[in-house]
Amino acid sequence: MRRLGNVNSVYLRTFALLLCLYSATGDYCEVNVCQNGGTCVTGVGEDPFICICDDGFGGDTCNLTEIGPCSPNPCKNDGSCEVIAPTRRGDVFNGYVCRCQPGFDGVHCQINVNDCANQPCKNGGACRDLDGDYTCQCPSPYVGKQCQLRCISLLGMEGGAIVESQISSSSVHFGIMGLQRWGPELARLNNQGIVNAWTSATHDRNPWIQINMQKKMRLTGIITQGASRMGTAEYIKAFKVASSFDGNTYAVYKLDGQRNDKVFVGNTDNDSTKTNMFDPPIVAQFIRIIPVVCRRACTLRMELVGCELNVYSNTAGCSEPMGMKSRLISDGQLTASSSFRTWGIDTFTWHPQYARLDKAGKTNAWSPSNNNRSEWIQVDLEKTKRLTGIITQGAKDFGVVQFVSVFKVAYSNDGESWSTVKDENTGNHKLFQGNIDNNTHKKNVFNPPFYARFVRVVPWEWHERITLRMELLGCDD
Repeated sequence: MRRLGNVNSVYLRTFALLLCLYSATGDYCEVNVCQNGGTCVTGVGEDPFICICDDGFGGDTCNLTEIGPCSPNPCKNDGSCEVIAPTRRGDVFNGYVCRCQPGFDGVHCQINVNDCANQPCKNGGACRDLDGDYTCQCPSPYVGKQCQLRCISLLGMEGGAIVESQISSSSVHFGIMGLQRWGPELARLNNQGIVNAWTSATHDRNPWIQINMQKKMRLTGIITQGASRMGTAEYIKAFKVASSFDGNTYAVYKLDGQRNDKVFVGNTDNDSTKTNMFDPPIVAQFIRIIPVVCRRACTLRMELVGCELNVYSNTAGCSEPMGMKSRLISDGQLTASSSFRTWGIDTFTWHPQYARLDKAGKTNAWSPSNNNRSEWIQVDLEKTKRLTGIITQGAKDFGVVQFVSVFKVAYSNDGESWSTVKDENTGNHKLFQGNIDNNTHKKNVFNPPFYARFVRVVPWEWHERITLRMELLGCDD
């Protein structure tokens, strides 16, 4: 074999390797005569053997150390060096070019590109340029690499996902000679009844109520509400929030850069709700509400807002709840082909705005006036968004279990021209498998996702009567 130059030896080794891979006769040498980690192959071409050399070595037996413009690598920040063909231009002296990693630029990849120049952070996020990357400081409740995800799920006080054993308090008020127990397990938003909230004991000078989330969660807000006891309005006017990872050591919430505890403004009556956001969010397992100023008594109904840490991490993708359960999607954004009235009574009308995941009450879902495949419920997202999935749920009508077992999904950008989600294998309209009971969540993924402003769910098969609660999954991107 004749010796080749450094550049040609690279091509020779590559060509020989390809010959080795595709040749029916090529085989390894019984004795490896190649040096410096080279691989000896026989039966390729006319030569008795050929050496496939490791990077940095050349020659017939890989005995020569290569030298050239890419040895050593002149490219910085993990840039790769590529030898280029000789040129006759008098203004070019280098025989290589650097291929830079994302986020770097320059002849030798020595320049850290300002990744914030294109303003990648959404929803008011503040961008900080990093080495070959960037990070966004997101305002609550936004999270994600580009602040593109909303961490706004209702965590279960009203819906019941947070069970009684997770709720505790410093004390409990007993009314009417001890017959009424205003326990912490009653502190659920919109709870009904004569005894429907938590109230601390009269003698308790440092009251608190606490929820154990059972794992680390990201909390972005709280919704509070008072109650009426013996016809008198009671509520918390101001409160603090403390959090803990272990239930032993607590930190009172403070704003960034502030030394004093944050005092949140609470309610002004017994029935209306007040929402306070945590900015920055709280990451904790235990969350404790500490009343500061109360009207007559420290009485509270509440809901927590947030999400699981792993669900809305930077790598979680586009799968955030779009706002059916959290009511980010308003009643006016929900329409339907018709609505059923139990026994023809207006009070028991199953409106489309009731079709919210985990909604409670006697009429707590959407149900159309007829059981046929021409009925539908529609969500107007008000702008085009990326949809990646749907969660469905049935309901009960005075003890009768009802649900949608199979459904189709249609979408539109103008509310006039509609497309139906297709099966990726057959090309036919996709039939999504729905629920098997009245309460269990059933999640379906849209593969591939689609972009739309309007989304329709079209029931195809059902049990007893078409009845639906739901949540859409996706993101703004």
